[in-house]
Amino acid sequence: MRPPFLAATVVFLAASAATAETPVLTVLTYDSFVSEWGPGPAVEKAFEETCGCDLRFVAAGDGAALLSRLKLEGAASEADVVLGLDTNLVAEATATGLFAPHGQPAAAALPVAWDDPLFLPYDWGWFAFVYDKTRLTAPPASFEALAASDVKIVIQDPRSSTPGLGLLMWVKAAYGDRAPEIWKGLADNIVTVTPGWSESYGLFLQGEADMVLSYTTSPAYHRIAEKDDSKDWAPFSEGHSLQVEVSGVLAASDQPDLARAFVAFTQTPGFQSVIPETNWMYPASETALPEGFETARPEKSLLMTADEARAARDGALAEWQAALAQ
Repeated sequence: MRPPFLAATVVFLAASAATAETPVLTVLTYDSFVSEWGPGPAVEKAFEETCGCDLRFVAAGDGAALLSRLKLEGAASEADVVLGLDTNLVAEATATGLFAPHGQPAAAALPVAWDDPLFLPYDWGWFAFVYDKTRLTAPPASFEALAASDVKIVIQDPRSSTPGLGLLMWVKAAYGDRAPEIWKGLADNIVTVTPGWSESYGLFLQGEADMVLSYTTSPAYHRIAEKDDSKDWAPFSEGHSLQVEVSGVLAASDQPDLARAFVAFTQTPGFQSVIPETNWMYPASETALPEGFETARPEKSLLMTADEARAARDGALAEWQAALAQ
């Protein structure tokens, strides 16, 4: 008979060995993805059933903050995969040299052509201003109409948030050289600028603003999850900016095979099927949408190429900052 302390030691060592043999895959993403109501929990469970690994999500604020963190950490980042960059950031992300090819075919169900060797789309949607129909019965139908009104809005910071950056690109794509004029007009409408989407949407729901920068699909959450049809999005005559969210493999990953397997997994039903009712976006593969998810689509889509967005970003940011500083 072994002494009790020896038996305990053997059990501890066996457990430690088992833990050491389980590979860990670290995915850097945005806060709302890993929230209890976001896709993270379901995605983690589904992937771990197939990978024989420990999938760990690390949240780093909103989408645009992911790239800032990666640029700061460089090849020393502990992340293996980044999930949550978008079309306005992929050119800048590519220029860092931190990403490796994912090895997957192009996404199958996007409204635009996509074939990027480093970044693979997992969902998409249109930016829009969401409002409460019980509080605002006649929402503005353009940026110019919004600027001329006394409607109060909350938006997100383009330096940390992909929706915030998307708004800059939306205004720039719609108005070009007139963008500073539009921002000057909008400055009085802006109640506050939050670091991320969750904070601004929360303020809107609390009644702190009449409209919030979000997505055309955001009202679907209220219709489906809350049985509440009081929220809607305002169609803008300029059109609506399109966002495509992507994942990518970090070149310095110590789990490159697992990292590529996870990016491939983002295209499967185990991932795509949870997107509509957790991330409240359109899935990037042919996936049935739940009843009530969609009531209408924008008549016109606006989308800069990755290179156009990178070239326009600094100037658009300067225009936005100048308008809000007055």
